[in-house]
Amino acid sequence: MQHRHVPHPPTGGGSSASAMAALADAKRGKKRGSYNCGRCGLPKKGHSCNLSGAATPTDSSASTVDPSPRQQYTHLRRALSFDDSEVRRSAGADEEVVVEDEEEAGSELVGGGLPASCLWEVMRRLPPAAMLAAAQVCKGWRETARRLWRSAEELRLRVPARAQVGFVGSVLQKCPGLVRLSLRMESVVDATMLACIAFSCPNLEYMEISTAVTAINRITGDELGRFVADKRCLKSLKMEGCSNLGGFVLCSSSLSTLWLSDLHSLSKMAFNCPNLKEISLDFSRHENDSTDLTTMVDGLGRTCLRLQNIHIASVRLSHAVVLALAAANFRGLRMLSLLLGSEITDASVAAIASSYSNLELLDLSGSSVSDSGIGMICNVFPETLSRLLLAVCPNISSSGIQFATAQLPLLELMDCGMTISDPNSQGPPSEENIDCESQQVSNSKMHLIYQKLIIKHSRLKKLSLWGCSGLDVSFFILK
Repeated sequence: MQHRHVPHPPTGGGSSASAMAALADAKRGKKRGSYNCGRCGLPKKGHSCNLSGAATPTDSSASTVDPSPRQQYTHLRRALSFDDSEVRRSAGADEEVVVEDEEEAGSELVGGGLPASCLWEVMRRLPPAAMLAAAQVCKGWRETARRLWRSAEELRLRVPARAQVGFVGSVLQKCPGLVRLSLRMESVVDATMLACIAFSCPNLEYMEISTAVTAINRITGDELGRFVADKRCLKSLKMEGCSNLGGFVLCSSSLSTLWLSDLHSLSKMAFNCPNLKEISLDFSRHENDSTDLTTMVDGLGRTCLRLQNIHIASVRLSHAVVLALAAANFRGLRMLSLLLGSEITDASVAAIASSYSNLELLDLSGSSVSDSGIGMICNVFPETLSRLLLAVCPNISSSGIQFATAQLPLLELMDCGMTISDPNSQGPPSEENIDCESQQVSNSKMHLIYQKLIIKHSRLKKLSLWGCSGLDVSFFILK
């Protein structure tokens, strides 16, 4: 009797559906013809998109996302990290043990007949998980791995969803000299994780915690404040998923860089960081955010006078916030990024220009700045400004872009994406959700579509016109 193999049916409909969806996505990914990212709209070449297609399960009360186009196509921290190699790091370097000082290894042979120096060079290039596995091969490999762990000054570690805090603690305890720590969390981040880091890394100077879509950051403002106060050597702190902070008070004499993202409805924000030079505060895109940005900027002006780089992304940015920023008078300010502030107008540009005349970077993407504002920028910053970003500013025309490139001789980078758009063209995803106000702006600019753009510049290196479907002909002469 012949037996015929019958394939087993799938155990659940969800797994089958997800498999089919993944297969469909893979097929769609092989198509050609689209040169822009389907998520953020930026050019695909050299681009690593940080925007996920799924919603982050952090706060059930903030499940409704504002579909305004000003909020859909803005890279969260491009102003402060445009030239940062960490942002453009390939996915293969998500896990890495960095040994700065090479230790002299003898020429004796270890397990497997390899010279000790050769084994050292091979193992120092392994990710943490592979190094843990290599240490179990033999005594010689285990001793080499132990010396590598002790010599490590930088660690980039991915914490999978099934891992416990004990896994992170066991790895960190192997690195007593750790100075830089970067964790990619796929599980829960809470006070226990902070306590583990504080105990295992007494000399920590740079810490970054990034969160995956499945991760949940449960750290509160009080817990973060205690951690910063206890780590007296900490110079740089970057953390994502900070939706549960509620409010915080940060006191540190060593902290110079602070990046916090996904902030929402903070009741209080106090910074007692006299040496703080760079701050990036990224708020949620929900209209129910109740954070008082004006009070926050006033506090920064009283306690953080050495600020050089400021980045704030919030739909609550307004002209009043800009006036408070101008009154703060940060004398060393060189980079200013105010994103998604639809209430920021040409009057706001005038306030910025009157207080800060030495800006090297200005990012007002998502604002209501017009060609008149560009004229003020050109009059005040011709000798300093090298990067100007005005993406998703619907009141800008090709004349303003052309005027900026003609009047700013030091300009090296300019982003004017989604400024000159043809309302009749097939726009980016979710175009049907664009609010009525944005549609009125587009209709008022119907006579401005099919514009010509001629740019001649000797130093301009990067010009972004993504989504500018209203341009008819563009000529660029870049020497």
